[in-house]
Amino acid sequence: MVRSLFVLLLVLLLPEIAMAGEFESLGLTGTQRGIYSVLIFIIAYGFVMTEEFTHLRKSKPVILAAGIIWAHAAVLASQAGVSAEDMHKAFEYNLKEYAELMLFLLVAMTYINSMSERNVFEALRSWLVRKQFGYRKLFLITGIITFFLSSVADNLTAALLVGAVVLAVGSDNPKFVSIGFVNLVVAANAGGAFCPFGDITTLMVWQAEYAEFFDFFKLFVPSLVNYAVPAAVMYFAVPDEQPKASSEAAVQLKTGAIVICAMFLGTIATAVSFKQVLHLPPFMGMMVGLSVLMFYGYYLKTRHAPENGDAGFDIFNKVKSAEWDTLLFFFGVVFAVGGLGYIGYLELLSGAMYETLGPTTANILVGLISAIVDNIPVMFAVLNMNLDMDLYQWLLVTLTAGVGGSLLSVGSAAGVALMGQSDHKYTFFSHLKWTPAIAAGYAASILTHYLING
Repeated sequence: MVRSLFVLLLVLLLPEIAMAGEFESLGLTGTQRGIYSVLIFIIAYGFVMTEEFTHLRKSKPVILAAGIIWAHAAVLASQAGVSAEDMHKAFEYNLKEYAELMLFLLVAMTYINSMSERNVFEALRSWLVRKQFGYRKLFLITGIITFFLSSVADNLTAALLVGAVVLAVGSDNPKFVSIGFVNLVVAANAGGAFCPFGDITTLMVWQAEYAEFFDFFKLFVPSLVNYAVPAAVMYFAVPDEQPKASSEAAVQLKTGAIVICAMFLGTIATAVSFKQVLHLPPFMGMMVGLSVLMFYGYYLKTRHAPENGDAGFDIFNKVKSAEWDTLLFFFGVVFAVGGLGYIGYLELLSGAMYETLGPTTANILVGLISAIVDNIPVMFAVLNMNLDMDLYQWLLVTLTAGVGGSLLSVGSAAGVALMGQSDHKYTFFSHLKWTPAIAAGYAASILTHYLING
């Protein structure tokens, strides 16, 4: 581990001409501007990692860093005699990558917001609270729901939704909330790893065409093992008690709630069909699904508003309510990492990690890095290293990047959000207490992947 980190530091200082993605990199990593660009990215990411304390939205520093890095890259390209047209090819490559993923995610977020507005998630939360399950049974139920929910919604949405249930029934039992939230973080990250819709990194691998849609389901059992191992250990620490009775009234679904859920599943099927059958980018299928939702929103607004108070249903309000901080953060990451790749750093990292350590060790290391650094820039860097790996290795890095963030509470958006929601009942150190059990699940999932898919 120490040796690999030492190699990573050394390569930042060594110039090399290489290929990054679909364009030729500058190979100017040893220049002053190149090193400045790396430092700018590190500083920006320092602000991202301290968002919980500074309350500075994570999109702001990375967008600024992306602009500065590309300004340095443009100057370096000019000094190296690279034509403006060739530089634009590198820049437009990043723009294409971002546009496809942004449109895909925007549609998914709009559907999630529409289902939330129709009380789909609130009705589920209310049902779980009113059923009066014991703490241990609720521990299992909330974990399983989060695992499967995060495979179609993002891990942040799944964790926050089910986290509200854990908080509601464990309001007078901090120990249950603490363990329950650790369980949700692990379940959310594991559930997002076996489906292209479950995590941004998984979606990135699918859209980059390193694996087909149904290939990702080979990760179902390894992902399940990743969740089940720490859950089994934590289960016996959950209080074997009954929560206080709840007098909460049932939440009623609004008109069209079930239809919108069905439309979301239809939109997913359309995106898969566009990719598998028509060989078009999946975001086009998602945009078709968005148009159908727009028409249905118009129907709800004009036909049902007088009788059920749905006059406020406006699809563009749902678009406006998308997680724009996440989408803009993703913009900054893509262009900042892309700029560093154009200068030549991704090829150097590729040589240090994948050629020196080998693909298996490097892919496992990617998961460990994801426990500290957000998995989005890590995976985008891997995708742009122009690696020659087989399907087994691409699925391995998809798995490790997806579940590695569970090792620490700050390793994923789900963990960071639940720390903010828990009122100090779930903290960095309460999560760290269970890191050995989570690490055992991490190792077990890699071994399971090898036994099943190796």
